[in-house]
Amino acid sequence: MSQPTSYRGYRFPPAIISQAVWLYFRFGLSFRDVEDLLAERGVTVTYETIR
Repeated sequence: MSQPTSYRGYRFPPAIISQAVWLYFRFGLSFRDVEDLLAERGVTVTYETIR
C-alpha cells in the first residue's frame, strides 16, 4: 500500500497545492500563469510559492 501524501508544514491546504500542480503539469503553464488562474479563483499566491 502506498502512503498518503503528507502536506504537513505547508502554508496552503492540500486542495490548493493539488490544483496548482495539476494546472502546471496538465497544461504546461508557467508559474505566473498558474498564479493568475488561482487568483481568478480567489487564491492569493505568488509564483515563487508555486515554484
